[in-house]
Amino acid sequence: MLEGVNVALGVTGSIAAVKTVELAHELRRQGAAVRGVMSDSAQGIVHPWAVEFATENAVVTEITGGVEHVDLCGYDGWADVLLIAPATANTVGKIAGAVDDTPVTTCATTALGADTPIVIAPAMHEPMYDHPGVLEAIDTVSEWGVDFVDPRIEEGKAKIASEDAIVRDTARAAGDRPLEGTHVVVTSGATSESIDPVRVITNRSSGKMGRAVATACYVRGADVTLVHDGPEVSFADVRAVESAQDMLAATREACEDADALVSAAAISDYTVDTNAEKIRSGRELTLDLEPTPKLIDEIRSTHPDLPIVGFKTETSGDEDAMIERARNTLERVDLAFVVANDASVMGAERTKALLVHARDAARYEGTKAGLGGEIADSIAAVLSPNVTDS
Repeated sequence: MLEGVNVALGVTGSIAAVKTVELAHELRRQGAAVRGVMSDSAQGIVHPWAVEFATENAVVTEITGGVEHVDLCGYDGWADVLLIAPATANTVGKIAGAVDDTPVTTCATTALGADTPIVIAPAMHEPMYDHPGVLEAIDTVSEWGVDFVDPRIEEGKAKIASEDAIVRDTARAAGDRPLEGTHVVVTSGATSESIDPVRVITNRSSGKMGRAVATACYVRGADVTLVHDGPEVSFADVRAVESAQDMLAATREACEDADALVSAAAISDYTVDTNAEKIRSGRELTLDLEPTPKLIDEIRSTHPDLPIVGFKTETSGDEDAMIERARNTLERVDLAFVVANDASVMGAERTKALLVHARDAARYEGTKAGLGGEIADSIAAVLSPNVTDS
């Protein structure tokens, strides 16, 4: 996600600084090169040697005649993005007031002047986060183009956001954002059809692929709506659904102002009349299954020009057959392209897939996050004339 990106990691005097070492490791695991910058207060919580160990680079603990702030964040500076995590209320206020009395705030002022992207992950007690002056400072700095990663409000504290959220927003800030200004709807995971109040018919889909696509589209600048029966995510407008009918209704609504739809969900092909009471066990039971409407067909009927990406899952393992069936679906529904894969990858972190277009098919093998990126890039290519014209 951060391959080739240089991250200047600013650390200030919140107790959340104890998480800095693991955050630096995660940034590097995602491909970034990292150099640390620490305030005096931060050094009282985590030792600079720990940050140096985590980044494998010397840490800036003071601004000297070497003008470290310009070297890192100035015009043609080393950093592609300045990430301040954690950021105290004091630090946010100083950045808003152009006060430069720590290495971190001096780097921030330099980055703002040089148009180096800045991401801030606040961490403080909740009453401090609710202070009118702090909120005003956040609004002021946001208007200057600085991105904030919202904290988690728990136990009377505005706790630093998760590593995943920080990495995701850092990647978005540092990237080219080819999907800036677009709205992408992604369906994800399994749906469930109720047999009775206890039992359901469902499938093995984990939703990992759909969430990977949603993440990749967000990183590339899109506003994302995620339609699924899964966890809340901080980066997307989540529409919680359970059944195929729920998913179709929510997707219809979300697509009213969408620029693209990615139908990655494993939607139930059949539904059943729900019994109002729990069906007692120990006896034979026959269920009358009824087919559910095909979501992509339904959306196509009301949105004839909407670019739609379909998914086609097969069990044969025959690549030629997968391509043929994917292309049949592509032509029938007039899809932008189809992602064809084998059912064996359900629930796994890695995947094998074919991106099937009208005239060609590209193979992919790797992580689902990587495939999500390939799909998002293909969507950007499909939308590029529209994005340029807008």
